[in-house]
Amino acid sequence: MVETAVDSETAHAGEADPLRVGVVGGGYIGTTVGGEFVEHEDARVDALVDIDEGVLETAGVELGVDADSRYTDYAAMLDAEALDAVLIGTPHTLHYDQVLAAFEHDLHVLCDKPLTTDLDDARALVERDRERDEVLMVGYQRHLYEAFVEARGVWDEEGREPRWITAEVCQDWVDRFEGTWRQNPDLSGGGYLYDTGSHLLDCVLWSTRLTPESVSASMEFVDDEERVDGRANVTVRFTNGATASFSLSGETPCMREHVRMWDGQGAVALDSQDWEPSEYAEIDEESGEYRPRIEYEDQRTKADAFVDAIRTDEKPVATALDGLRVTAVTEAAYESARGDGSFVAVDPDDVALE
Repeated sequence: MVETAVDSETAHAGEADPLRVGVVGGGYIGTTVGGEFVEHEDARVDALVDIDEGVLETAGVELGVDADSRYTDYAAMLDAEALDAVLIGTPHTLHYDQVLAAFEHDLHVLCDKPLTTDLDDARALVERDRERDEVLMVGYQRHLYEAFVEARGVWDEEGREPRWITAEVCQDWVDRFEGTWRQNPDLSGGGYLYDTGSHLLDCVLWSTRLTPESVSASMEFVDDEERVDGRANVTVRFTNGATASFSLSGETPCMREHVRMWDGQGAVALDSQDWEPSEYAEIDEESGEYRPRIEYEDQRTKADAFVDAIRTDEKPVATALDGLRVTAVTEAAYESARGDGSFVAVDPDDVALE
């Protein structure tokens, strides 16, 4: 195999060459996160693939990819281009096969959420990832939001452990994405819970480090086959006795997100609107609500975090195991909602942190 650029050194300063990235999917993730690589001083976008030739041309121009490095076939791009990494920004159910193909070419992978929509596939990727030297990072951007980093720090303090959690998110999802792949379960894997809801589950699981034990859910589906949910209410029980209640609606006129995590001393509160990074507050009985200063302008991009993980050999901010934990809870929620709403057990081997 040809030596990757990220492992080589320049002849002048001994610094690593720019990371050569192939973008898989020319839609929103491909162009926005791909654009972060274009702007990054230690990375560049060398290739692009999309099955739609119109999208391919538009995204290719936007990302500055030469016409002869634009492909309609993913395997052809991997075989033809000398890449170090791929950004996967395709519909959810395609992620597993595309990540595996990248693994076979010894590439670093930044995969948009969710990691997979199948629990066995998620398990397989976690196991394969443990055997590799390259980085697999999942695109859960709340791991980069200073508000959630602050919240995670609270629960890392000795003697503190969240016990009561409420989390809600809403947006105009049902009408906005009608007729798109996001409401085609063969491509999306489900509905609102597998789309925006995946971020909400992840931010709670990651911030608290709690281990899910069982899941109960009720859903309002927008299709007769009950595969695409527009609204969902999910309850998660954790091994420490804590509970989390998630409320998700894809039928509101604008986006709002609110998360509250309580223990016996107080709470952390995180609020967001219109996709802006979350605001943060701490609550306790004596001083009420306190809002520490957050340096929002210092927030890293996904490209920043991905390149940093490769350069430093440290774990990425969102790992394959983070992706597996979300998939395990999500799949249990769908099983419960399509049944009688009873609690569905989560396999502790899937969700226990290393």
